[in-house]
Amino acid sequence: MSPSEVIAAPEGQRETFVLNLGPQHPATHGVLRLKLTMDGEFIVRAEPVCGYIHRMHEKMAENRSYAQFLPNTSRIDYLSAMTYTHAFVGAVERAAKLEVPPRAEFIRVITSELNRISSHLVWLGAYLLDLGGFTPLLYAFDDREKILDLLEGVTGARLTYCYYRFGGVCNDVDEAFTRGTKEFVAYMRPRLDMYRALVTDNIILRKRLVGIAPISAETCRKYGATGPVIRGSGVAYDVRRREPYSAYPLFDFEVPNFPEGDCMARYLVRMEEMAQSLRIIEQAVDRLPEGPVMATAVPRVLKLPAGDVAYAVEAARGRFMVHIVSDNKEIPYRVKLRTPSLSNLSLFEEASQGLVLPDAVALLGSLDLVIPDIDR
Repeated sequence: MSPSEVIAAPEGQRETFVLNLGPQHPATHGVLRLKLTMDGEFIVRAEPVCGYIHRMHEKMAENRSYAQFLPNTSRIDYLSAMTYTHAFVGAVERAAKLEVPPRAEFIRVITSELNRISSHLVWLGAYLLDLGGFTPLLYAFDDREKILDLLEGVTGARLTYCYYRFGGVCNDVDEAFTRGTKEFVAYMRPRLDMYRALVTDNIILRKRLVGIAPISAETCRKYGATGPVIRGSGVAYDVRRREPYSAYPLFDFEVPNFPEGDCMARYLVRMEEMAQSLRIIEQAVDRLPEGPVMATAVPRVLKLPAGDVAYAVEAARGRFMVHIVSDNKEIPYRVKLRTPSLSNLSLFEEASQGLVLPDAVALLGSLDLVIPDIDR
């Protein structure tokens, strides 16, 4: 029986059962529950159930000053912490009209792109583990350790960073960091070739991903999916290009996209993105300007002018936007966080209809969800 025949069968003729995938299951990458209505091996309906680890970040923002809320941003998507902090400081700087020194903007780009690669490496290892391959996980996490060592040297942390400040960064990078970053770029490029030979060109992986769970560009737009998900459906939407911010307009890089829309396309987007991030990092390190890393005359206590301000960045999973409503007090009136994982998860119900369970796991992993990003 084909998947289309399963979906088209009259409701009264189905013998369905409910299968709970999660909330504590290795294929869900966090505390996420998927309530699957199954007709034999085929999925008739998939209902995501969120909220198991809701942490009320937006409500917390209404009870803290802008500086006090800053560490929260890296806890929303802990794998893309730099870019999330970047969005929040960018929104505050836009409202307060703070001019960030060029050196600080370059440092933000370097650290954000390193963080993007480390996030994609976690996805790569975990995704292949979902599909039954263990060895690539060891390679991916070994490469990620080198990034964490670099970022720890300049930020003091290895996962949830609070390195950016309103007006710049908290401390300058030293020669050891720039030298180590150049060495990592030279090291990582051949490693991407190794991943291509070991994983991407592996016939087992291709059988699991090629043609599986295609998602159209229209479906992505309908649910607001961004990042590698929509780029895997042929839409070259990247906030760094469409809504340029920081120093990104100064660098030459491409926006990888593949029109097939299947799990393999989303896989290839992330692999190509790592190569493009290395390209950006190399340019930024080579052209790193001299000068201060903090704006002058940043108020010790920030009171943003009354009104609205928004700032979007391209995080590892897609478009992340911070929307602040201020009433000219030390504490924001409202902070709205637009996270990519929630939108990307929303299309799972439609995209998974008619899939067998192993293919649904491949689809779920190709979305690269971080559950705290959903239950924020």
